[in-house]
Amino acid sequence: MPDHEPAVAFEPASAELPKTARPTDYADSRLLVVAVLIATVLVWQLASMTTIPILLPPPADVALAFLKGIEDGSLILHVAVSYFRILSGWMIGCLAAVPLGILAGRIRLFRAIVDPYIEFFRFIPPIAFVTLFMIWFGLGETSKVALIVYTAFFTTFLSTMAGAMSVETERIRAAQCLGATPMQVFFKVIVPGTVPHIVTGVRLSLGLAFMTVVAAEFIAAQSGVGYLIFSARLFAQTDNVFVGILTLGLMGFFANWLLRKILSRIAYRYDVKL
Repeated sequence: MPDHEPAVAFEPASAELPKTARPTDYADSRLLVVAVLIATVLVWQLASMTTIPILLPPPADVALAFLKGIEDGSLILHVAVSYFRILSGWMIGCLAAVPLGILAGRIRLFRAIVDPYIEFFRFIPPIAFVTLFMIWFGLGETSKVALIVYTAFFTTFLSTMAGAMSVETERIRAAQCLGATPMQVFFKVIVPGTVPHIVTGVRLSLGLAFMTVVAAEFIAAQSGVGYLIFSARLFAQTDNVFVGILTLGLMGFFANWLLRKILSRIAYRYDVKL
């Protein structure tokens, strides 16, 4: 009789069990942020104890000045005025820059016409036009909003133009081979391919808008966070200077957070990571 090999018992592969749930990365990051903020305040307090308040006020003095500005309504007014100038000028600049940037990126003749002006004016900082805009548009809101329009336009325009120029020719030809009309190619291929660059441009221009409005409010304003910092400097109120700086940071943080939320609902289909 032929020898039979002993039967080998095979154990079924055990299914890999899911790992025990851990605290989410989001919760961990929030704890880390809180810890960093507490450490920053402690370092600030220790540093303020080595000098006089006019050079570096302690956190408690800044907090009191912040609360006083909220109670009497002056800080809220400054924030509202600065937000109006920033957002209105930024939106106008971006709305003008996006379509023109796409046209410049896709139409060589148009790009050749506007390129000398773009390359000339984009190197001139907005602060150089403060006096001129005051003469042209007066001391009211128009001059300050116009400065922010100038700032937001060039950053968004250049980013949009670069995105429109980078759309692959193969994608355009593939759409044309499938029978797409020029309008369909524009809205279904070129515009979606430009969206990531548009998002980058509008986010960068928002940060530059904050810088511009502060410069404008330093020189020609009676309200706004920039004016708050400037007036506090004149009266050596360093705690109010810190209030203005921290307020600007919080304003920018909130504006950027809100912009990311809005863009994430629009640009996710174009594979834009925010």
